[in-house]
Formats: sequence, structure tokens, C-alpha cells
Amino acid sequence: MEYRLLGRVGVRVSALCFGTMSFGGDADETTSMAMYARCREAGINFFDCANVYASGRSESILGQLMSGHRDELVIASKVGFRMRDGVNGAGLSRQHILREAEDSLRRLRTDRIDIYFAHCADSDTPLEETLAALHTLVHQGKILYPAVSNWPAWQIAKALGICAREGWSTFACMQPMYSLVKRQAEVELLPLALDSGLGVVPYSPLGGGLLSGKYGISARPSQGRLIENTLYQERYKAGINYEVAERFTAYAHSHNLHPASLAVAWAMSHPAVTAPIIGARSIEQLNDTLAAVKIPMTQAWRNEISELSVEPAVATDRTEERQIV
Repeated sequence: MEYRLLGRVGVRVSALCFGTMSFGGDADETTSMAMYARCREAGINFFDCANVYASGRSESILGQLMSGHRDELVIASKVGFRMRDGVNGAGLSRQHILREAEDSLRRLRTDRIDIYFAHCADSDTPLEETLAALHTLVHQGKILYPAVSNWPAWQIAKALGICAREGWSTFACMQPMYSLVKRQAEVELLPLALDSGLGVVPYSPLGGGLLSGKYGISARPSQGRLIENTLYQERYKAGINYEVAERFTAYAHSHNLHPASLAVAWAMSHPAVTAPIIGARSIEQLNDTLAAVKIPMTQAWRNEISELSVEPAVATDRTEERQIV
């Protein structure tokens, strides 16, 4: 396993991060334990979770599994989505952040969360309030590094400026969606990360399963997130996504590679990416994605694979700027 620096903070994490969203949901405790053990065997020291996953159950299972070797790991969790009833049961207010951090620490059975993501943008809460609350948690030693997930680039840039002005603990990394079928992050988020020294821990490198080899223009498996989950159906419903999946699957097979392995290898080869988040429902799925670290991706090969999908428009719509060196 390769280990990479997480942005500029000096922490080294495995080149693959395991996402525990399936713990307590799609994966029962026995399967979760087996997948965790396989990840550790493969050298993964980086585990991503969130308070909202399985209504807190994922954090609880992860907390049990990491008992006895907590200091060997880098643990991430998140705050922002709804965790309780009532008008203040979600968001990025100081009240919600401080309360949810305590609950996550209790479920994870740990004294600190290494990376704490603001899981979503909150237009109802002033940015300064959110950033001050995260800084408070750092000052208390309850989180080590604030981070951000699912925010647009302009909002992250604004937050970095506020933290610099106020002398607050700033973001260590970002967590955008990124895959061969969802490349919007290449336009502004990944360049921002490179320029600002932020680590990048992208999720859904398989495009919700589209790039697993099971999907195509007319191909559908009997089960999977894209079959069972309306959110994922909406996210990937465009026909072009299934065309890309079909082309990519054929390409992977022509190179005698599992599509899931190649999809993750492609995502992790972007110069801004620290560690893609891989997830699984079973050991078999996990092994397919773990194999990505054995694929010697080159820039030329990456470019060839990129041509199988649609390159996103540049931020200014001046496509000629792609030719400027």
C-alpha cells in the first residue's frame, strides 16, 4: 500500500480510504468486521464515516472494530445532515455541530476525530459561525482537522479566506464526488485543492456502481444502489452515463482488468487526489477495488481512459483556454 501526505498537514494516509457507509446497513456486523479486517490486511489506515450513516450505527460498528489500535488509524466523520427530529436537528449551526461531535465521539469510542467534515452546505447559517464552531472543536482537542464535503469551490475559497483572516483552524481537505461519469470536480474544485494545498478524498469513484461492469445502455443487474436507491437513480439518470459505462466496461475487459479496479485507479491518478473512498457490500466487491493499487496508471493511459467520457466545460466557457500553457 502506498501512503500519501494529506494536503499540507503532515499526516500520511493510505492511497485508498475505506468508506464505512455500508456498516450497519447493506453490510451486517459480521460482513463489516470481515471487510474491516481485509482493509487492515491490505494496509489501509484511513477510514471514512458520517454520523448520518445508518443513523449512527456505522460509527458505532467502526468504533468497536478499531478498539485496541485506534492510534494506528486516521478516522474521518461528518456533520450536517439531519440526525434528530425538530427544527434544529440538522445544519451547520454551532449548536448542531458541537452536539453532534460529542455524539460521534461517543459512538466511535474515541477522544478525537482526526478529520471532521462539514458534510453539506448550509445557507441558513453564517459561514463564520460554522468555521468558528469547528475551530472551537480543534481548540478542545475533539477534532484535529476541519474539512469540507459537497461544497462548491467559491464557498470553500471564501471559507479559507475567513480562516486566514481570523486565525482559525482551516480546512485540511475536501471530499467531492468524482468519477469517470462525474467529472465536474476537475473544473474548479481540484485546481483549488492543488493551489491551496488541500488533500482530496473523493467519493463514488465507481459512479454509484455504474463503472462496476454491471451497467450499460441496456444492461442492469438485479440489485445495487442504482436499482434500489432513488437518490442514486436521480444522480446518474442521464443516458450518457450508461453509454460511458458501456464503453468503459468494454475497454477494461479488453485490457484484462476488472472495471471496478480500473475506475478507482483512474480516479486516484489525478494529481490533486490523495485517496479515493472505496466502499463495498461484500468481500468480493472490496477485493475488486483494492486491486486498483496494483494498476500502474500513467498520464498517457489516464488521458486515453478520459476520452471515453465527456470532459466538463471550463469554468468560463472559454474552451480555447485549455490550449493555454
